[in-house]
Amino acid sequence: MSVDGDELLEIADHPFGQPNYTGKRFALADVRLLAPILPSKVIAIGRNYAEHAAELGNEVPESPMMFLKPSTSVIGPNAAIKLPAASQRVDFEGELAVVIGQPVRNVKAAQAPAVILGYTIANDVSARDLQKSDGQWGRAKGFDTFCPLGPWIETAVDPSDLAIRTEVDGEVKQDSRTSLLIHKIPELVEFVSGVMTLLPGDVILTGTPAGVGQITDGQAVSITIEGIGTLTNPVQNA
Repeated sequence: MSVDGDELLEIADHPFGQPNYTGKRFALADVRLLAPILPSKVIAIGRNYAEHAAELGNEVPESPMMFLKPSTSVIGPNAAIKLPAASQRVDFEGELAVVIGQPVRNVKAAQAPAVILGYTIANDVSARDLQKSDGQWGRAKGFDTFCPLGPWIETAVDPSDLAIRTEVDGEVKQDSRTSLLIHKIPELVEFVSGVMTLLPGDVILTGTPAGVGQITDGQAVSITIEGIGTLTNPVQNA
């Protein structure tokens, strides 16, 4: 699907390259949005805003700090984030997400924009207590529902200086700009593609600003990024 004002245009096959449309249109108000992409992998970057690293008592990494979230953690807008019984402290992390548009390996930063399909919004939900106790982040970041994505992929936005804001039940918790990213998007694409092949639809999470905090049953998290939209998800006990 492609968004055209308050309507959705049906794409015949896939969104990569020049899309072919079927001619069918649907009112946006009449459909339920799913995650805009189901990636083969989600590559997340940690501690990529200096103030966020500081608020958790961490140093800023010299090179991008990379970890993976499974595709089974991905959910779409308005789907519930499920709080696992194994954790007593689950946090939100609002982030700009990069969606890759073609198979790539060893891409140089200067060529990175040409391999990007577009940008969406992500919530890198994290079981903070497990992250600290485990020492590695696979469990803490990998629970089902721990990677909300959406509401859609914006293909015509400049990501270099966008306002990013996270609200919990309407209260602003994070308020920053993507210009404060330590490792910029072209650098991240070069770094990640130097480690692993990126496939169409793969997602790179660029890191979260300061202001992360706990979410609890019954709350709702809304992340807004300028030029893209708002991603909202309720929170429920599993």
